[in-house]
Amino acid sequence: MSSTDRIQWDIDLIRRYDLSGPRYTSYPTALQFDPQRSAQSLIETARNTADHSAPLSLYVHIPFCAHVCYYCACNKVITRRRDKAQPYLDTLYREIEQLGQWYSEGRQVNQLHWGGGTPTFISDAQMAELMGELRRHFNLRTDDGGDYSIEIDPREAQDSTLNVLREIGFNRVSLGVQDLDPTVQEAVNRIQPIEQTARVLETSRALGFKSINMDLIYGLPHQTLAGFEATLDSVIAMSPDRLSVFNYAHLPDRFRSQRHINADDLPSPETKLDILQSTIDRLLDAGYVYIGMDHFAKPDDELALAQATGQLHRNFQGYTTHADCDLVAMGVSAISQIGDVYYQNEHDIAAYSDAIARQQHAVRRGVVLHRDDHIRRAVITQLICHFELEPAQIERAFGIDFADYFATELADLERFAGDGLVELSPQQIRVTPAGRLLIRRICMAFDAYIPRETATKSYSRII
Repeated sequence: MSSTDRIQWDIDLIRRYDLSGPRYTSYPTALQFDPQRSAQSLIETARNTADHSAPLSLYVHIPFCAHVCYYCACNKVITRRRDKAQPYLDTLYREIEQLGQWYSEGRQVNQLHWGGGTPTFISDAQMAELMGELRRHFNLRTDDGGDYSIEIDPREAQDSTLNVLREIGFNRVSLGVQDLDPTVQEAVNRIQPIEQTARVLETSRALGFKSINMDLIYGLPHQTLAGFEATLDSVIAMSPDRLSVFNYAHLPDRFRSQRHINADDLPSPETKLDILQSTIDRLLDAGYVYIGMDHFAKPDDELALAQATGQLHRNFQGYTTHADCDLVAMGVSAISQIGDVYYQNEHDIAAYSDAIARQQHAVRRGVVLHRDDHIRRAVITQLICHFELEPAQIERAFGIDFADYFATELADLERFAGDGLVELSPQQIRVTPAGRLLIRRICMAFDAYIPRETATKSYSRII
């Protein structure tokens, strides 16, 4: 797949196929995680099926935010009381010690990510202490050669904080921006002047952070095509290495903070599509590569290079270059992917803290992958990362006859082929430029669980 191919827009096809569906940060998806499955059996299976010679990826969830952003669907605790963080961190340290005993074994940590919430809610000293605890129990790199990233709210990051982050080992930052229009910012309760964002970006560059990502959201209240294009112009001028441009899913019944957003102020579906099309065109014109599913990167960025060489992967942290890593996650609601197992911690902070105090872990639910899951995960991952698949590779990896194993799915794909979304041959399945925006819908054809769901309303819309 040539990453420079332009996305082709067909509004009729988009409207026909723009259903709700998974983002496939995992397969099976979190809807298949079973709370009735024994936590001990999940942990034992994870330990027994992990590749103990492979490197690790670590994820740490810091749930606290000083301010509520009305659009947010993250698992978070809104508080101005900074003293609430230390008891949580003390609990987190106990979990880190236990996870280190289970999974570290000297395995090198090639990827590390702190998310939230707002990780920079905690103090500079607490961040240094947390990184120190991770180094005590896991084999973190000291050569700056890993992919160590942290999510930053520019409103919560002073120059001193950025200095500390660089000193303790971070080399990538992801800046929450969403939109630079003051009217939109006020409507979502996130007042963030462009000067604030630019200062954090420029300081990060000066400190030697090797990659800077920015998050934007389209579909927020009062957004217009002209307004979002102005935001894009300013963002492109700041020249981040990566961009994530997410679709806002308005689900006030599920996320209380979204009830502050007046649905009448949201842009129409037609305006959202116009914004998305303009965004893709402008970023491609500015030299970015469309990685897929809301993500863009400069051509020399590791994500773009990994996609060009067939090495791109996808996990709970999104697109990544670390396909060989088990993902060990810690903190409230964190999801791990270890060996044949996915499991998730308790979602409520009180339940999480109580579980760690009682049993040293907080595993709440999970799933053990069987052979069919592995086969389908390989297919979906290849398509969602590279927009093409050679059936022979799957046949060699799993000892199957692809056409026979996926006879029903290939019949379904014939309809997509008829609409110009994919091109099919015995040698290759190729997603066309017209199909790339709908890659989630194409991947759903290989999802064995979707037909058994009563509906897909638990997922966000594809576009």
